[in-house]
Amino acid sequence: MALICSEAIEEKILGGKRLTREEGVWLWRHGDLLELAQLANTVRFRKHPEPRVTFVIDSNPNYTNVCITDCVFCAFYRKPGNKEGYLLTVEQVMEKVQRAAELGATTVLLQGGHNPEVPLDYYVSLVRETRRRFPKITPHFFTASEVAQMAQVSGLSIREVLERLKDAGQYTLPGGGAEILSDRIRRRLAPKKGGAEAWLTVHRQAHQLGFKSTATMMFGHIEADEDIVEHLEHVRALQDEAGGFTAFVPWTFKPGHTPLEKRIPQHAGPTQYLRMIAFSRLYLDNVPHVQASWFSEGKKTGQIALHFGADDFGGTLFEENVHAATSFINTTTVDEIVTLIQEAGFTPAQRTTLYEILRVVEPVAA
Repeated sequence: MALICSEAIEEKILGGKRLTREEGVWLWRHGDLLELAQLANTVRFRKHPEPRVTFVIDSNPNYTNVCITDCVFCAFYRKPGNKEGYLLTVEQVMEKVQRAAELGATTVLLQGGHNPEVPLDYYVSLVRETRRRFPKITPHFFTASEVAQMAQVSGLSIREVLERLKDAGQYTLPGGGAEILSDRIRRRLAPKKGGAEAWLTVHRQAHQLGFKSTATMMFGHIEADEDIVEHLEHVRALQDEAGGFTAFVPWTFKPGHTPLEKRIPQHAGPTQYLRMIAFSRLYLDNVPHVQASWFSEGKKTGQIALHFGADDFGGTLFEENVHAATSFINTTTVDEIVTLIQEAGFTPAQRTTLYEILRVVEPVAA
């Protein structure tokens, strides 16, 4: 095997060649942070030459917090029978979608717990009613594990569930529930969700049916370096196969009020997050967009990430409850997102769920 070193990796990246898994592990462990940023920015502008940073006006409500999966990283869920558990009616969810629409949202990311009392018709009705009542809203609903739960409750296959959702008007899936796509880690974090293939299967079948989706990663807990690279390798391989991922969205684990808090009392800092943004841009050579998260990492870190290879600033998230359950709360407005992007030296561009540009916010003449 050839000697792995920063010079050889840099030459390979600048030459447009793909990193191997071994090179990825070496780069994640040993790569100089600022050199990673420089390389990632080079790749970012090769893919997206204009100095634009996109954002989406969106909201992220929840339809239920009742869940039987017992993930040790989650502070949001309540077990069946808990007095704090809830399940919204279709009309109550539509009220949340209406509030988002009134604020100018074009995307609603709806998710909830794995509630065995919810029939498939409920989920299909949420999609159909959103499309009927709010045609300008994209229903970016339900994570892979929720789709798997629908299949289990209904007795249908995952493909059949996805076909029902598609017939109702859904054509994108959020990437949540990936955590770390390593069987070793998933057995310890969320054993009831299944291994990496459980998440990958839903997205693979969704892509085969014409859906687009995002790929996510929650890191900074019990994973090792090899697990990080394995996760990205799974995403890259599925993208080679099906081509359905629009973006990669990493964020750091927030321990507050979770069962994992005693073991990991603090979340990973901005240095590790910025390393992830740059590294993912270099390793995921076939995923078009990398999202910087002002929401999960803080606004200043989000701005800096735009100089580490990210080209998207996420969404407004008018409503969000999962991170809030850990007492980690950030809020913003459309105007502030525009200002943050401009302050970072970029031109803001509002996008759709599918990264179509709706408007470019040009600088005001002095």
